[in-house]
This record gives sequence, structure tokens and C-alpha cells, in this order.
Amino acid sequence: MALSDAVSTSSIYLDHNATTPIAPEVLDAMQPYLTRSFGNPSSDHSLGHEARRAVDLARVQVATLIGASPDEIIFTSGGTESNHLAIRGAAQASAGRRRVVTTSVEHPATVGACALLAAQGWSITRLPVSRDGVVDATTAAEMIGDDVALVTVMLAQNETGAIMPVGKIAAVARSHGAVTHSDAAQAVGKIDVNVGDLGVDLLSIAGHKFYAPKGVGALYVRSGTRIEPLVLGGGQEGGLRPGTENVAGIVGLGAAAVLATSRTAADQTAIDALRGQLWSGLADKIPGLVRHTPAKSCLPNTLLLSFPDVLGRDVLARADSVLASTGSACHSGTDTPAETLLAMGVSPEIALGAVRISLGHGNTLAQVERAVDILVTAFNVVQQDRKRGSHSSW
Repeated sequence: MALSDAVSTSSIYLDHNATTPIAPEVLDAMQPYLTRSFGNPSSDHSLGHEARRAVDLARVQVATLIGASPDEIIFTSGGTESNHLAIRGAAQASAGRRRVVTTSVEHPATVGACALLAAQGWSITRLPVSRDGVVDATTAAEMIGDDVALVTVMLAQNETGAIMPVGKIAAVARSHGAVTHSDAAQAVGKIDVNVGDLGVDLLSIAGHKFYAPKGVGALYVRSGTRIEPLVLGGGQEGGLRPGTENVAGIVGLGAAAVLATSRTAADQTAIDALRGQLWSGLADKIPGLVRHTPAKSCLPNTLLLSFPDVLGRDVLARADSVLASTGSACHSGTDTPAETLLAMGVSPEIALGAVRISLGHGNTLAQVERAVDILVTAFNVVQQDRKRGSHSSW
């Protein structure tokens, strides 16, 4: 998709970890269910049957993308709801065990779900990460015991792009009889994700991270895994997520899954090459630039870096045609260092200079080269302003 179709032609969109544009193929698939095919999937007439078939097809498409069975896919409103349903639902279904193991760099949705459990008397163990932002599987094994009900570890970190050893951790959790959940919102559609290979029991998906609309997602629930619903209602989605289905959104999620199935491998190669050009271009022109995204075992599209001795927010304000994020989009707009970077041992001063750049399917080499020029110029201006004392950023 040409991003000029979605944003101003003078802008360069480099914030795909925050959200992606809806792919044209996805929009085309959705259109009938926003207009003439408006039936309720629970209605016993032709329009209802048509809507039900569309939902069933999307369930197959999403399941195919992650190597699951269609009856293991529960549609939700997005990654946050999926995380809460998985974490709190599994906790409610546990018998006797009252400890959850997670990491120190999870998305706020997981942090919030764990906080609710902590308020109810659950013990929450947070695994540390390395300087690269990765959980050590050996350390995780030492901290998972027979008292653990649930282990929840994100597959790909939303700020750094670091990929976690979820498969190894899931194997340890299984040996202790614990359920394993992974927030894969940033991973699905960017790298190959197969629930069989990972060995997880629960996995969260967010549609708007891979060219589907906002407001739709899914939760993979391995057959036989017990979770309790968070709300009660009409019994849709196997009783785990009641409420009339968002048919158009679900169809869009299915269409995006089909796209991802066919193009993820090619996108990985192309986008990783663009990221390499972006990093080398910036690093060559800005001495002291710090890269937080690991060189290996990371998402191909993500680059979290810190500009030296300035606020990342100030650089992006000057580079207003480069649309990126200061750290995670979920907590941007403040001058508080990102918790993820602090957990990695990064000093607050360096962390405050952080900018997250995340590429996508529509980006080009010309855009990357222009973004480098714009960011370098913006950094130089901000640095000069700071030296002259016109900014009191720190």
C-alpha cells in the first residue's frame, strides 16, 4: 500500500508499531459487511447466515496464519481485551495456585491485568531482562515453580522489538503444570508465528498492528485450556466473549491474516534492509547515537534509538514530517523515561533521548533516505538550541 494514500505526501509514516493503515484488500473485503450484508450472525435468516459464514471464514483465516484450529480462535476487540481475557480468565480458572510469572517489559495491557490480580492477593513475579531487553530462559526456569498458575511473556517487545524465548519458557511452564500466555500483538504479521512451535496455551492478536482495522483482535485458546469469561451475555464466541460480533472488523482481520500469510517472509527481508539503511544513515551522521534494538533476534521493522544529550520528543517536534514515536506510543507525550529502557539498565538521561521508528509494508528506500536527512537536521537544530540555552529539557 502506498502510504501517500493514507497520509500527507509530505509526511513519512514510521510508526507502524503504533498502528498500521488498513490494506486496500482488507477494506475491500470489509465493505459489503458495512453496507448491504449487515446481518447479525445469530439471526436465523439469509442475512444472518451470510454474516455467520463470513465470521466462520475469518476464523479459519486467522487460525491458518498462526497454525491453530479454527475452534481455538476467539474474536475480541483487540490486543488489550485479549490480554485481559487470557490473564484474568486463566487466573479465575486456576485451582489453588496463586502466582503469575511475567516480565519487567510487558505492554501496559498485561501490566494492568497483573495489577488487578495483585490487588486480589495474587503474587506477581517479574522476570528481569538483559541489556538487549531479552528475558533469559534459564533465569525464567529458576523462577517458575509448582505454585505458578500462569506465565505471561510477550513474544516481541513493542518498543525495542526484541523477541523473547517464549518457546523455551513455555516448555518449562508446562513441566510445572502452568498455563502459558504470550502477547503476540507486535509479532503477528511481522514474523512467522506458530502456536504449535511456541507451545503456548494462549496467544493475543491485535488487528491494527498488521493492516486490519482498529477495534478487532483475537485470542488463541489451545483446546483443553480452561479460562473463565470476564463478562456474561448471549454466549457468542463459545461463551468466552459474549456480544454481537463485529462482523466487518472480523472479516477485515481475516483478510489481513490472508495477506500476512502470503507476504510476511518477503516483507521481513525488504523491511529489514530498510531498517539497516536507516540505522547506518543516522549512525554515520550522529556521533553518540545509541541503539537499543538488539542486532539479532528482533522484529525486522523496529528501531529504538536514543539521540545524545537531547530529548527524543524535541527531535520529533522539529522533524514534524517524520511520523514516529517517543518510545512506546502507549505512554508518549511525557518526559518520564520509558520503563522498558530503565529495566534494561539504560540511564534516565539516555532513555529520555529515545525515539522508536517502526517501518511497514509501504515504506521505500527514498522515504528512509529523506527521513535520515530530516532527523539529522532536526537533531542538529535541537542540539544547537540546547547549547545556546534556549531549551531546558533536562
